Amino acid sequence: MQDHKPEFLRLLEEHKLIIYKICNAYCKNMSDRDDLAQEISYQLWRSYSHFNGSVKFSTWMYRVALNVAITFYRKTVKTGNMIQLTEPADDPEDKKEDTTELEKNIGVLQQFISELKELDKALMILYLEEKKYAEISEILGITETNVATRISRIKDKLKQQFSTINK
Repeated sequence: MQDHKPEFLRLLEEHKLIIYKICNAYCKNMSDRDDLAQEISYQLWRSYSHFNGSVKFSTWMYRVALNVAITFYRKTVKTGNMIQLTEPADDPEDKKEDTTELEKNIGVLQQFISELKELDKALMILYLEEKKYAEISEILGITETNVATRISRIKDKLKQQFSTINK
């Protein structure tokens, strides 16, 4: 397994934004994001020997990272460490004083996405990454038709939520 360490580290560095995006979607505070990123990295290393190249590394990485994030999220919910919806979605140190309208809308979108069910959240992360439905299907283990249907429903729901705040 040690023989693969340089290759693994190169691939991990090349695709590290995947980890950051998933951590930001599933964790509200910096400490939890750091813990989740570490757990994802560890699980990727542990299962790297099972990566056989039949799919792209990024596809495999998303699959492992999302599974770890969902497990982490479930544990967090069970232990009661979830932040209440009335609290801000980001850490205070992450906030900027002068936020543009676009940044506010992005923040609201992230808040809405963070409130989605686990699978829907994963779907939106991948959709916003501009992944093709076939790749999303492969990563999440659901059919392309299911991917398309769920994304359409989520988008409708998000539009509805946006329309209620912009009135």
